[in-house]
Amino acid sequence: MQNCTRFNITILICFLFNSIASAQTSLSTLTAESGNRSVETSACWAFGSISYTSTTSQVINGSWSMRSNSPTSLNPGACWVKSPWIKITNNQISLKLKFEASGAATIRRVIASYLSYDDANQFKESAITRFDSVEYTTSGGNSLPTTTRNISFTIPSSIVNNNNVYKIMISFVGTGGTTRYNIDDISIPGLYFSDPSNNCLPMSLIQDADNDGVADNEDAYPNDADRAYNNYYPSANGYGTLLFEDLWPGLGDYDFNDLVLSYRTNKVTNAQNKVVELKVVYIVRATGSSFQNGFAIQLDNLNPNLITAVTGTKTSNASWLSRNANGVENGQDHANIIVYDNINQFLMNPGTIGVNTKPGSRRVAPDTTNLTVRFSTGANAIGPNDVNINPYLIVNQIRGKEIHLPGFRPTSKASTSYFGLNQDNTQPGANIFYKSKTNLPWALDIPVSIPYLIEGVDFLKGYKNFGKWAASNGATNSDWHTTSAENRDSNNLFND
Repeated sequence: MQNCTRFNITILICFLFNSIASAQTSLSTLTAESGNRSVETSACWAFGSISYTSTTSQVINGSWSMRSNSPTSLNPGACWVKSPWIKITNNQISLKLKFEASGAATIRRVIASYLSYDDANQFKESAITRFDSVEYTTSGGNSLPTTTRNISFTIPSSIVNNNNVYKIMISFVGTGGTTRYNIDDISIPGLYFSDPSNNCLPMSLIQDADNDGVADNEDAYPNDADRAYNNYYPSANGYGTLLFEDLWPGLGDYDFNDLVLSYRTNKVTNAQNKVVELKVVYIVRATGSSFQNGFAIQLDNLNPNLITAVTGTKTSNASWLSRNANGVENGQDHANIIVYDNINQFLMNPGTIGVNTKPGSRRVAPDTTNLTVRFSTGANAIGPNDVNINPYLIVNQIRGKEIHLPGFRPTSKASTSYFGLNQDNTQPGANIFYKSKTNLPWALDIPVSIPYLIEGVDFLKGYKNFGKWAASNGATNSDWHTTSAENRDSNNLFND
């Protein structure tokens, strides 16, 4: 937060760049140094018969001070300065004042009052409550001080630190003569709680049950101080689609239904926007393969030790699987999580070639897993941009045979011996991964739910513009997966 030491345009900027959830901006001293009263009124200060002056004889401190009209009444509503809505944090108000002439007055009185929040009132202000005052008179030969005086008032303890909002009103009143007040450095202890964008009404009073600094109405976990926000992809209610062709490095039948998953991710962050946990829903919709495939994710460039626990994986004691106590795979440079070691053990085949890929065959209910990955907090906490999911297929229980999305790097356990074979054009030195010699991929990630291909039907026959999109490296036909007849041939798509 910017350091706001004097109440001028700086404090207004400070307020506008801090949200309600972190509304801890102090109400700094009102100095008039902006030289323009509209600056302060824009920040929700209010004035009655008070102007700004730069006349040398009238200025108390700096280049500008405040100047009252000639008082004609002892009514506190005649001439005043009123603060924005604040939460009062201390019981001492201070200000500086002097008079422009020592005489030409009978009574001069400075009155300190407060106004409570009153929702029933049009302006949300209660009637004023006086709590202190100081008086000067010219009776008995007294004169008014024409040199600066430091004035202080004690705020009632009942309105200090009680989580309610108030306005403080300082009135400059009097009778007899024309002598005016010069005023400067009004200091009121409190936290700024006005909203300039909403007619200077009070900001919503923060209810924060778990005291994490995030208002309950903005906190997805209002009773959990370790969690505050959900960050969904592709959305809170929608799913993306992952599709794999498992005959890499050859193209095979290129029907992209050897593994079909729907997914939704949620990076749960705390009040400091650090990731507490990653939650992923994976739904295995189809396996159009005779292979015993596994499915895993790598969190690219993330140290495995930054993960404290993994739950929700579905494994069947594959001979190649070895995990650390925190649930990540052993022997990896980056954090790897084996979600399924053998998908066929969880989406059972009913005796057909593939599952849920041939029209008329017995349908098998999709298998759903809810993966949760928990991360270190404190000094080792990570941000949302540090959690980057790299999903991949493990082919037919061969641990080193991984199929990743195009452009995604393999894990440190992947065998490089497959690179460049058959149709594969992977060139690590050129940063080319898992693309064919004609730029086709073996895995796809679509940020919406889409139908997949009937068994044995070439993907390009179901999604007619997919080849153009792939050949252009994504530069054209980016809508190839959408529902228009120009893009899809529904006769080749499996209706699940």
